[in-house]
Amino acid sequence: MARANDEAAAALQEYAELFALNGGDAFRVRSYQKAAKAIAGHPEDLRAIPVRQIPGVGEAIAKKVEEFLARGSFRQLDDLRGKVPEGVRRLTRIPTLGPKKALFLFQELGIDSPDALAEAIRAGRLTGVRGFGAKTEENLLKGIEQMAQSGQRVHLGIAMDLAEQVIASLPAGRIAYAGSLRRMRETVGDIDILAVGPVSLMEVFASRPYVAEVIARGERKTSIRTDRGMQVDLRVVPAESWGAAMVYFTGSKEHNVRIREMAVKKGWKLSEYGLFDAEDRVIAAATEEDIYHALGMEWVPPPLREDGGEVEAALRGELPRLVTLADLKGDLHTHTNLTDGIASLEDMVAAAAGRGYAYYAITDHAPNLVMQRMTLEKALEQRAQIAALQTKYPNMRLLQGTELNIAPDGSVDWPLDVLAGFDVRVASVHSHFTQSRDEMTRRFIAACENPGVDIIGHPTTRKIGKREPVDADWDAVFRAAARTGTAMEIDSYPDRADLPSDLVRRARHHGVKFSIDSDSHAIPHLANQRFGIGLAQRAWLTTEDVINTWPVDRLLTWLSKDSD
Repeated sequence: MARANDEAAAALQEYAELFALNGGDAFRVRSYQKAAKAIAGHPEDLRAIPVRQIPGVGEAIAKKVEEFLARGSFRQLDDLRGKVPEGVRRLTRIPTLGPKKALFLFQELGIDSPDALAEAIRAGRLTGVRGFGAKTEENLLKGIEQMAQSGQRVHLGIAMDLAEQVIASLPAGRIAYAGSLRRMRETVGDIDILAVGPVSLMEVFASRPYVAEVIARGERKTSIRTDRGMQVDLRVVPAESWGAAMVYFTGSKEHNVRIREMAVKKGWKLSEYGLFDAEDRVIAAATEEDIYHALGMEWVPPPLREDGGEVEAALRGELPRLVTLADLKGDLHTHTNLTDGIASLEDMVAAAAGRGYAYYAITDHAPNLVMQRMTLEKALEQRAQIAALQTKYPNMRLLQGTELNIAPDGSVDWPLDVLAGFDVRVASVHSHFTQSRDEMTRRFIAACENPGVDIIGHPTTRKIGKREPVDADWDAVFRAAARTGTAMEIDSYPDRADLPSDLVRRARHHGVKFSIDSDSHAIPHLANQRFGIGLAQRAWLTTEDVINTWPVDRLLTWLSKDSD
């Protein structure tokens, strides 16, 4: 998706936040938030279409967007930026602290930043202040700490978008990202780009419009900070050393230490320039495969390079054939504008067909997520629409699913006789995130034991940088899922990345199956499954572990197991 869409959406979201902070009408705040969501999720480049044709974008909002596209801001946003200090805006990003309380803290107590709030809490300045009890103070301190930690790293989607922008902007003979991004870690601190090209490439890199600051510049390495605050390091490497450089700058510190030790034991030396013998003659350098094979190993896929057993497996020739994006035959968790999605049923199905899927599930929210106003009548109407659409897509099996809400006691929205009418039943926690470990564990186990539940959606409920994972005894939950044949979802949306790869490995150990889903709320989100694949690869998953790599007949047999 074009960056213009993301930037315009971010500007409208910022305007909505500032408008709320100034006591603006809640209805107007929601209308701007809705428009921001619609623009971010629109599949076409905002600069190539009439803004007014996007659903949810009225005349007043369209004018602001058009002004933003012309000059990078709009008058009303500039005015509000002048009225609200940046520190107060940062206060609203603390989990559980809304705009009204943030404005109160600023106006009544002079607190103008998260750091100032933390200092005030520790000094007892909020003691006795209405709405700020001991538990609230504790949660605010946790939120401030969480913000500080997440501020140093971004989720995979942000990092990938930036890396691809940088790569597309540089005229290099060969260019690729490395580091933790290539290993598909859920969060990334900085971005490493390797390129084969002339020294003049450094000047080109430093002059690009996304560069806010040049940190260091040299003939072989230049480091910049972008307008989004991330550091990007560009290294120009010799063409003949490409493979060695990619090995060196991709592996974790621990992985690299292991393979360097292997080289040393042979009397060799491994560096970013190649693998050399005792007389400094090149043994291997041009490709990664050459490096690993010379060390007596299989080539190790980048997501495995964490010193988690991959070196030993590669030496034995026993690395698994990891699941890939091409293996996915469908998506089992997506939404339409019937609930909180942006696109219509017809448009989402058409986009899924364009991806060549063998099957595709629509899983709009169930009634207990009250804000979505879902009813059984609406679900049945959608079922008829899906049946009619099926004739248009004979090569793709359409599945009607539902995303259920796991209540605090573990129950879900609809009874079994209603659930039996759906092809796929995803059940997720959407509220009461602060339950105790025991309560949350029982909640998940009850959902797993419900024969009307097929998949547990985004299990930890985390949102990177915004919401911490819920606390549960995951081994107990995974044992229950394996016993009941309930799949765990790998939600590919990059700010969720849920289950995280470490928990995926633990669940796999217990014999759990997985579904890698996009959780799409707009057409561009369908492409997020590449991030879910990265998580799955980091956890050593194969196609046998992932139910939506299976042929449709096998999948449908698995989904119907509880009704047999």
